[in-house]
Amino acid sequence: MNYKFNRLNRTIIKCKKCPRLANFIKKVSREKRKQNINENYWGKPVTGFGDINAKLLILGLAPAAHGGTRTGRAFTGDKSGEFLFHCLYKSKISNQPFSKSLNDGLKIKSTYITNILKCVPPGDKPLNKELDNCSKYFDTEISNLNKLKIIITLGKVAFDNCLKFYKKKYTLTKKMHFKHGKSYLLPDNVTLIPSYHPSPRNVNTKLISEKMMVTLFKRAKKISKA
Repeated sequence: MNYKFNRLNRTIIKCKKCPRLANFIKKVSREKRKQNINENYWGKPVTGFGDINAKLLILGLAPAAHGGTRTGRAFTGDKSGEFLFHCLYKSKISNQPFSKSLNDGLKIKSTYITNILKCVPPGDKPLNKELDNCSKYFDTEISNLNKLKIIITLGKVAFDNCLKFYKKKYTLTKKMHFKHGKSYLLPDNVTLIPSYHPSPRNVNTKLISEKMMVTLFKRAKKISKA
């Protein structure tokens, strides 16, 4: 991790710009789930992580209440993350098929994982002001990922908010609709690919499968090498 990312991540962790979110994080960390009752929750905003020379960015909306907010790492410690890292391992992007804690030895190759919102919102529904407050962190992440070629958004809300972010910076002339696996070229020559979110509901209803996600990641790797 280089100086720019270290400085950014220190700023994110200390951020208290959104009182509603700061209070909700405290509440979640205090009222733990039964299976995590003896754990110390991270209880702070959750930074992105991965390879700072990444060509691929995997983007979610926000950390999970008892996932990232508990473990301190995005998509770590919840069912969505279990599915995601199993697929990343199958795609030869991660060195192991699981992500359980900050010190579990996970490494991801040429990939950076982050959320648009760094704090878990009540009911998974952020306010526009909260998204606006957090957008400068996402802007800095993208600006510092100098080799970025592809963004995969996990879920429609992440896709919509990624577009919203780009519309602030560029004029988007082409209509872009959420469709799993469809690719769009953004004005900065980054390819945007929406994906269904790897939530337990989507996996159980077969809206997304391991094969679909692994295929998508392998395709992203090919595009990044082109």
